[in-house]
Amino acid sequence: MKKGANIVYIIFCLALCLWPSAGLLFGGMEESSENRELAKWPVWKTEEGWNQDILSDMGKYFEDHFAFRNEWATGYALLSGRVFGVSAQDNVIVGEDGWLYYKDSLADYQGTELLSDRQLFAVAHTLAMVQAYVKENGADFVFTVAPNKNSLYGERMPYYYRGFRARENNLSRIVPYLEAERVNYVDLYSFLKEQNEVLYHARDSHWNNKGAALAADQLLSRLRKEHSSYDNREYSVRRDYTGDLDQMLYPAAVRLEDEIYYEPLPQYSYVEEVESNFEPRIHTRADGKEGSLVMYRDSFGNALLPYMAEAFGEAYFSRGVPYQLSDLFACEADTLVVERAERFLPDMAENAPVMPAPLVSGMDDGDFRAEIPDLEIADQGVYTKVSGSLPAENLKTDARIYIRVDGLLTYEAFPVTRQDGGDGFTLYMVTDLLREDSTYELYVS
Repeated sequence: MKKGANIVYIIFCLALCLWPSAGLLFGGMEESSENRELAKWPVWKTEEGWNQDILSDMGKYFEDHFAFRNEWATGYALLSGRVFGVSAQDNVIVGEDGWLYYKDSLADYQGTELLSDRQLFAVAHTLAMVQAYVKENGADFVFTVAPNKNSLYGERMPYYYRGFRARENNLSRIVPYLEAERVNYVDLYSFLKEQNEVLYHARDSHWNNKGAALAADQLLSRLRKEHSSYDNREYSVRRDYTGDLDQMLYPAAVRLEDEIYYEPLPQYSYVEEVESNFEPRIHTRADGKEGSLVMYRDSFGNALLPYMAEAFGEAYFSRGVPYQLSDLFACEADTLVVERAERFLPDMAENAPVMPAPLVSGMDDGDFRAEIPDLEIADQGVYTKVSGSLPAENLKTDARIYIRVDGLLTYEAFPVTRQDGGDGFTLYMVTDLLREDSTYELYVS
């Protein structure tokens, strides 16, 4: 009897171990909910010869594609979250009362990895330069930051994080710089914090439709753009929303959340076929409305898009980085809106927008230095990208960077943070205005 029980136990263990592999033969594999590209079936032979990493590649394929992967991942996540109170997913924080938070926002929540004063200035001054360029070309400009969920609703973060919450973070510290540079900035953090209701999803990293509608109302009001207000609009509530964090953590046990639907819905149409508002570039039209919008946005713009699109005759929404300011002319836009999630503020210090460098005058020739450290010149068609490092000694927080080309004309460059973490600059010159042997001189004031 004991021997038979042992055999049954061994068979059961073998079946359990072989189940994921055997399931692949019977179509048990499901698509992963992870936001990454899964490993592909390895090839036996490459252009260089036999694939020496075939076993390793097959192992990676199995890890990404074994049968019932979502069910196994969900079971492990439920055990970790509900029994031990920790997350089984590196990108997700399990909070209290079923709330989930995006791990990438933790540095902002705790005030770690703060931007330097120089980087804060660089972001603000770059936006000021874009704003000046936009206004010179007859368009309006506004910039806003979509707050991280735990910046607004951090009370449900795990207790072991709440004790280390910072009083200052990149968002709070950049506001004085934006004000000093006179950037037309809409403070959504303060506005949303004042509301007496939760406007973000519990199991998603973004705002709900009401939060997006109220945010759009703030932007359009600042632009003095005639629009439909959703402040007191009637709406219905449906439990049909799937949170992005919920899908990442519990792919086989997603719990639907409430979502708000206004009645009537925002009135606009897509010019091209669109599968979702997460697509990199979207073109919309709204009958009976005037004006044209270009909006640079990130994932918070998915819910924001309908309310912005409804206010303009035509609107173009782009997720591309760096920002291509030629979009203004291609779209004949009279308005530019830049929306960036709080956790992406550090990225703004690294990526200079693509636009012609502003010409300046009245510079003293004696101030320029002939040598530019690590000068890089890249022909990108219409524009030539010129970038380099800055001398670290005595660099003021609000120092501006000027480049004199061929000893004749002087342009202001964007201050940026280079990949090595050092201070640098980037400017875009119209290629046709340069020579093959053009010279570049640097001045920092």
